[in-house]
Formats: sequence, C-alpha cells, structure tokens
Amino acid sequence: MTEKSTGDSLLCPSAHPEMARSRIFGVVGGTVHQPRVAYLEQTISAMEGTQALPQSVKPIEVFRIAATCVESSCRHFDGKDCQLVTRIVQILPAAADGLPACRVRRDCRWYAQEGKPACLRCPQVVTQNYSPTEEMVRAATPP
Repeated sequence: MTEKSTGDSLLCPSAHPEMARSRIFGVVGGTVHQPRVAYLEQTISAMEGTQALPQSVKPIEVFRIAATCVESSCRHFDGKDCQLVTRIVQILPAAADGLPACRVRRDCRWYAQEGKPACLRCPQVVTQNYSPTEEMVRAATPP
C-alpha cells in the first residue's frame, strides 16, 4: 500500500518489550470490555518505560509497543504479509473516525500493508486482551 520511509525493517505495532527496537507508542485505557489506546506524543524505549512497573504487571497489559517485525518467526506472517492485520481490517469495525496521532506509522508494517483501514482499527487493539470480543478472537487466531 505505502512505502516505508527508512531502510530499517518495518515495525510490528503489537510487540513485546524484549524485542529489537522496542518502543512504547501508546497507553492502554478504556475498560476491560472496551480497551482504547491513547497515543503518546513521543515514543519511549520499552526498556525505559517498563522499569517502573511492578513485577505483577505485564508491560503489554498497559502499553502498546512497536518493535522490529520478526517476519517468518511470527505465526501471523505468511512470508509476504502480516495476516493478523489483514484479519483485523476484514473483521473489526473502525474504532476511530480519522487517523490517530501515531508516532510509529511511518515505519509500521500494518500501515505499510493495509494503510488507513489498519490505523482506524488500531485504537481497539491491545496485545494482552482479557475480555476479547468474538470478533477480536477471530482476528487474532491464525487459520
């Protein structure tokens, strides 16, 4: 859809803090039944941002983290595309009226692959979802 702007690998916007180039770009808010991501004005390193968390809290419970896409090492990657974002765009309704103020968009695999439709659904996507809807489960589950 769109071209990435750097020579580096694209970023997965549903990553874990221990992954390469991990950056926190959002904070999970909303409710357990309807989580929403609030986007940060600047990204911060996941290592720096997660140090203050109690050990009982998983960083992916409270943050959206982007990191280098691991491509074929990921169960959602088919060798060319991220099938997770394909399913998200196909299954989930838009959660935003316009593009969120996201600081990782220019290097985001989801945006590079699916464009604006991925961004409109991104605010409802949380990496650790304790009360997913049936649609979320379908979108997150590889065939």
